[in-house]
Amino acid sequence: MARPNNTRLGRGRQRGPASGFTLLELMIVIALIAILAALSVGRYEQIVVRAREAALHQDLSEMRKAIQNYTRDKEAAPASLDDLVSAQYLGAIPADPITHQKDWNPEFCSDLLSAEQTSGGICDVHSASDTVSPFEKTPYSSW
Repeated sequence: MARPNNTRLGRGRQRGPASGFTLLELMIVIALIAILAALSVGRYEQIVVRAREAALHQDLSEMRKAIQNYTRDKEAAPASLDDLVSAQYLGAIPADPITHQKDWNPEFCSDLLSAEQTSGGICDVHSASDTVSPFEKTPYSSW
């Protein structure tokens, strides 16, 4: 007795219970992947901004420490940031992580920090960026 040939598709392939994904299933998976990708891009941007802010804090701290050490050792504040490099208090002037330039705003003071100090000069340094931090809600130039 011959079997009916209604279970065959194409060239002898039989269709079983798990023949593949439907178009609807594939669309749902693609939509979920797109949603997860969109969420991760926003989070990635936040991480990048936080990393730049941490680098800015570190660079400012190092330059301020170099300014204080220079002023204490030389009994005069540096006239420029380049003085810190030439006297080897800094290896190099770092690029501002926010502006990506070496465009720091030095703050000049005429106040003397000690009785031995003979002249004023740079007493602090700030970022040249007027952009406001999205996390601390203050301009980077005020840090």
